[in-house]
Amino acid sequence: MTRKARIGVIGAGWWAAVNHIPVLKANPDCEIVAVNRLGAAELQELQRSFEIPLGFEDWRQMLDEVAMDGVVIASPHTLHHEHAAAALARGCHVVVEKPLTTNTEDARDLVRRAIDARREIIVPTGWNFKDWAEKARELVQDGEIGEIQHGVLQMASALEDLFAGQPMKETEGQMFRPPASTWADPNKAGGYGWGQLVHALGLFFRITELEAAEVFAATGKSPAGVDYYDAAVLRFVNGATASVSGAATVPKHRSFQIDLRLFGSEGMLLLDIERERLEVRRRDGRDIVVPLAPGEGGYSCEAPLTTLVDLCLGRPVTNRSPGHTGMRAVEVLDALYRSAASGRLETV
Repeated sequence: MTRKARIGVIGAGWWAAVNHIPVLKANPDCEIVAVNRLGAAELQELQRSFEIPLGFEDWRQMLDEVAMDGVVIASPHTLHHEHAAAALARGCHVVVEKPLTTNTEDARDLVRRAIDARREIIVPTGWNFKDWAEKARELVQDGEIGEIQHGVLQMASALEDLFAGQPMKETEGQMFRPPASTWADPNKAGGYGWGQLVHALGLFFRITELEAAEVFAATGKSPAGVDYYDAAVLRFVNGATASVSGAATVPKHRSFQIDLRLFGSEGMLLLDIERERLEVRRRDGRDIVVPLAPGEGGYSCEAPLTTLVDLCLGRPVTNRSPGHTGMRAVEVLDALYRSAASGRLETV
C-alpha cells in the first residue's frame, strides 16, 4: 500500500476551509490526520464536513499526540512564528500563510530553524507558482535585462470591506468568514500591507532575488485604522531603487492588479497580471514576448499544497515560494510600517 503524506492544519478558519482543506482532501497522496481551531462547535463542523478524524482546540496537544509529516499554519498573522517554529521542531515541513511573520526577527528565525531542521517552509503566495512567474524569474536570473537598477511594483485589490472591519462580501454563505480581528485590527497586524501587498512582494523577491536595505513609506488609513493604501520607496543592498504601491479599494467587479516593471542595465521587464502580459524589452532590440492565455493572471492557491505533499513524500519538487522569499517580504513590510509611523527612512 502506497504511503500517504500525513498533514495537520493549525488555525483552520475561513481560508483553510475554503482552500487548504478542500485542496488537500482532493489529493489522493495525502490524508488530513488532524485539525486545530478554537471553538468546539466550529471544530466539530469542520471535522464533520471534511471527515477529519481528530480535532483539537489546543494546537500543542495536536502536535504532541499526532504523528505528521507536514503542517499547514493558517492561524492569525501574529501567531505564525510560534506555530511554525513548533511544527518545524517536530520535523514537519510547513505551509505558513502570508505573512510569514509580522516582524523581521521572527522571519529570519524561522528560516534559520527550517535550515537547521532540514525542512522546507512554503509561503502560499499563489502567483509565485504560476509558470509565467517562473519564466519571469528565469529571464531576470539569466541576465536578459542585465543588472536590476530600478523597480516599480503596484498591487490593488477589491477588499475595501475587509480592511474596514466589515464582512467580506465574497464570503457570504461560507462556513466561516474572515474575522476583523485578523484583517482590520491595527494592533494585530491588520491592514493591506500584511494582508495583501505581501503577495506582490513575495512575487517580486522570487523573480529578482534582491535584498532590501532601506524603506521610506506613508500609508492611508481605513475606517478601522489599518492601512488601505501603502506608498513606499525602497533601496536595495545592490544600490537599486524601487517604488512600491498598494491599494485596497478596487471596485468589487474588477480583478486583482499586480503590475511589475524592472529596469536593468540591458533592458526592462514588464509583468501585468490584469492585462496578462510578460515582456522583456532590451536595449539591443532583441525583445522577448511570453504569450499568456486569458485567465492565466488569475489567482489560485492549489500548487503550494501540492508542493507540501510532494515534499512530505520525498519527491523532487521546486518550492517556488520558500521561506527566504517570505522573509524578504516581511523585511520590507516591517520597515514600511515603522517608517509610516516614524516619518523617517528606516533600515531593514
